[in-house]
Amino acid sequence: MATTSPYPPAVQAMANHVSNCLKAHRARCPNQSTSPPLFVGVQGPQGSGKTFLTSRLRSLLADPPYSLSVAVLSIDDLYLPHAELTALAEAHPRNRLLHGRGQPGTHDIALGRAILTALKAVNDGGDVALPVFDKSLFDGVGDRAVETRVVREPVDVVVLEGWCVGFYPVSRAEVGARWGRGVPGLDEFDMEGFVALEEVLEVNAMLGVYVEWWQALDAFIQIRGPPTSSLSIVYQWRLQQEQDMKAKNGGRGMTDAQVKTFVDRYIPGYVFFGDGVQEGTVDERGERTMPPWHRQGLVLELDVERKLIRTSRF
Repeated sequence: MATTSPYPPAVQAMANHVSNCLKAHRARCPNQSTSPPLFVGVQGPQGSGKTFLTSRLRSLLADPPYSLSVAVLSIDDLYLPHAELTALAEAHPRNRLLHGRGQPGTHDIALGRAILTALKAVNDGGDVALPVFDKSLFDGVGDRAVETRVVREPVDVVVLEGWCVGFYPVSRAEVGARWGRGVPGLDEFDMEGFVALEEVLEVNAMLGVYVEWWQALDAFIQIRGPPTSSLSIVYQWRLQQEQDMKAKNGGRGMTDAQVKTFVDRYIPGYVFFGDGVQEGTVDERGERTMPPWHRQGLVLELDVERKLIRTSRF
């Protein structure tokens, strides 16, 4: 009699993809005892369950037949400290995208570079201390915590997860072109009333330095809703998430209206930069650069209940 897996189909698909990519990665590394880990990017919108799925992926890969050691780094733990987030907002008083954590430009690029470089060499010996960002500090604004999480060799897989992992900057002309098209599937979203074109261009410029992080990635997993509702479903997912949390903690949390406002702030990122995960970027000269995980990418398409509809590859 067949046993039922405790892991949802989406996690099983993720594990199969990572396992296949790891085999190819190891085949390219002649000395497996000291080869660098496979680096996997995981991108998914707010409320999609990416943190839960990544956690379950780590557990599944630790079990036989995989028996792999997996380190997970959230891009959220690479935010600037509170004082620098405050200084960033003060330096851009009119740009609401840069008021508070979340957007490209609010992360510590040098710290991320150092952590990713150390993780690449972790199997050569030595520990790597991963930072922790405590979102509860400063009345929810957050700050970098004193404690860290230590990663020790051997490490087979490193997962970098976050809502904008793999996003690429676009040319100024492309920002302008997308500005005039409206928001697919969100007719009621007034981009021009929400943010100024120059403010999007500021974030676009800041996103450029993230590309060096993305260069560390060997494979990719993207979590998304159906193409016809890939943005509208984010509001549903995030609202479900908040309501579930409030049901467990006695009602503490954001109102429905506050959840909408929260998600609104991320919509420009998806509109202007999100297709970089699959398509890379085109520079001002019209030359396209594909991401390093090209042809090593997996898409998980989820329904409103976060159940797997289908998978595809890119």
